[in-house]
Amino acid sequence: MIRSLLAVPAALCLLLLTWSSTALAQQGNPDDVVWVQVEAQPSLTRATDRARAYAAQLDDVNGFAVGGGWYAIVVGPYRRADAELVLRSYRRDRIIPRDSFIQLSSRLRQQFWPVGANVLGNGAVAAPESTLPATAPEAPVTDTPVEPLAQDTETPAAPAPADETPQQARQSERLLDGDGRKALQIALKWAGFYTAGIDGSFGRGTRNSMAAWQEANGFEVTGILTTQQRAVLLQQYNAVLDGMDLQIVTDTQAGIEMLVPLGVVAFDRYEPPFAQYNSTGDVPAQVLLISQPGDRATLAGLYEIMQTLEIVPLEGPRERKRDSFTLVGEDARQISYTEVTLQNGEIKGFTLIWPTGDEERRRRVLGEMRSSFTRIDGVLSPSAGVAGTQSIDLVAGLQIRKPKLSRSGFFITARGDVATTAQAVQSCSRITLDTDTEAMVIAQDAASGIALLKPSAALAPLAVAQLTAQEPRLQSEVAAAGYSFEGVLSAPSMTFGTLADVRGLDGEDTLKRLSLKARDGDAGGPVLDQSGQVIGMMMPRDGGEGVLPEDVSFARDAASVVAASAEAGLTLPASQITPAGLTPFQIAQRATGMTVLVSCWD
Repeated sequence: MIRSLLAVPAALCLLLLTWSSTALAQQGNPDDVVWVQVEAQPSLTRATDRARAYAAQLDDVNGFAVGGGWYAIVVGPYRRADAELVLRSYRRDRIIPRDSFIQLSSRLRQQFWPVGANVLGNGAVAAPESTLPATAPEAPVTDTPVEPLAQDTETPAAPAPADETPQQARQSERLLDGDGRKALQIALKWAGFYTAGIDGSFGRGTRNSMAAWQEANGFEVTGILTTQQRAVLLQQYNAVLDGMDLQIVTDTQAGIEMLVPLGVVAFDRYEPPFAQYNSTGDVPAQVLLISQPGDRATLAGLYEIMQTLEIVPLEGPRERKRDSFTLVGEDARQISYTEVTLQNGEIKGFTLIWPTGDEERRRRVLGEMRSSFTRIDGVLSPSAGVAGTQSIDLVAGLQIRKPKLSRSGFFITARGDVATTAQAVQSCSRITLDTDTEAMVIAQDAASGIALLKPSAALAPLAVAQLTAQEPRLQSEVAAAGYSFEGVLSAPSMTFGTLADVRGLDGEDTLKRLSLKARDGDAGGPVLDQSGQVIGMMMPRDGGEGVLPEDVSFARDAASVVAASAEAGLTLPASQITPAGLTPFQIAQRATGMTVLVSCWD
């Protein structure tokens, strides 16, 4: 595995950013509201720790994001005159670093310290008394000349002179190649000063954007960037990558060479078709190199499998072509990007998983990875790596996306409308039938615990429930169908028992008490009599009846389901008279044909 360093030292970035910020902030009116910046960190966690440490010693400590992935610790805000006194005093007493400087409010973005504070725009506060000069007592009138009080001779630094004249800047600019000139335009566009195309030609639009950038950063406005100014601009642009330690990784087993952010991930293992790079620190990032032999059918299968993984959230664009696909998934926790292509019988690509809320850095890292991705000889062998933990919930060591809750339901119309327990549809962002068919709630009744669902597309059930209006006989045999193990098994299970009572424990005539061992996943499933007709819906075991013996369950009667369906405007099939005495196999065949897995997703 070959690696070559591509990161710019963070210290140089701070030096250049500090130089440009200082030059800008030293100019202005004494009554301007400004800050004293004492430190900057490229990590929010580190910046918070440092802000907390400064706050233990100093007044008016605040922390703000300043762009480019950096976080500044400042004190203030003060009038400029007071800020300069604070700066000199704290420097003199060695409380803050010597390179601390006056910072402008316009450079500060979202506040992160103190937590929940937002003091931008609130105006200046009084400088700490310890930083103000002492007032000398009134001197008595004498004939002897009085020596003047010694004054602090330290004065604000003058703006640094330009490193080149405009003529010299043009000469050094001519030494740039096409890529170097385009890089400046890209950086100006990123900074918000350039809106035209990236062509490497420095026309009027580029010159105007350079002038605007110079003005915003406190440089003499010439429209021609000097060597030092170009360095500052590019460093501002690349500062977001500090700490990423982007390095070329050459994986000869996977046959892939590309830049990988080794500052936040490290190689973990091979689990074909993936080479997995997992997070090593505060950034919960992950990189997968994808490599396997195959054809278009294999590619199509990979496309489908990737979308079942937790690392690919449901929301986001998908694009599939004959020989390639891209997947973007985003939720409140992470953003996932996958790009895969098929060439010469080899399927190769990568996935980048990055935390939500760090979009600027994610886009830059992703851009570097995409532009550097190179196919080399070799493809990951199906036998590569050491076998990891085996589980039906894992694909190549990656967790399959699972619903937060799964229960049972049963078809009540020929187009696929479903009755289920209201428990199954609470606080769901998405509801599915048998995992892949979307459904919506058309009615639910908290009192009865019944919910009715309509599939997104008409279905063709193998069987539809025949809801009986007849009162079942006490002690008669009954059967319940349901996904007892919440989808672990691909088909519903059957549980047999007897009707213990036609009422609930408190005499409710809409409940039937069953002598039957049910599990949580059975809730919402149908309960059938010996003729195969549905006498009720299995209710959750945690339905407020307290701790019950394990062989005691309850079913909401069929009449309640019929009433709920009529109120929702559903037309149920007419009940048919069927002979009693069906065999257990016949009952199971009918029951499993009408039973469906109902899943609730975050």
